[in-house]
Amino acid sequence: MRNQPLPPHKCPLKTPLVVRGVICAAIVLITACSSGNKGMPCHGRMETLSGEPKGLVEGTIIDRFTSFRVSMPDVTLESGPLHSNDRQRYLPSAVTREGWLAQRLSDTRFSVINAPQDKMIVFSCPARAI
Repeated sequence: MRNQPLPPHKCPLKTPLVVRGVICAAIVLITACSSGNKGMPCHGRMETLSGEPKGLVEGTIIDRFTSFRVSMPDVTLESGPLHSNDRQRYLPSAVTREGWLAQRLSDTRFSVINAPQDKMIVFSCPARAI
């Protein structure tokens, strides 16, 4: 009687696999939702395209390496995927839906440029702890 296989609905090995799958899925969801992708506060220097100072602005940047988002008091811009044919020679950049040119200048510096408004903002962010 001991060597008889259990019917499929009573197999004790299937329940742990289902439970493991549910636990793994829950961990992935919790980790993704709590990734801390809240952004970093950055100081922006606003100027005209010819370099005349226009003031300072505070912004929050969410850096995703291949793209970034900048939130300022009056507008939020999504860069979209940043492109560069040669990262040694050209800055990774993209044009936002609103028509701004978004550029990654370094790991801690970003710029957004709006030619029709004659406006350029360069954001400097604090270095990230490793």
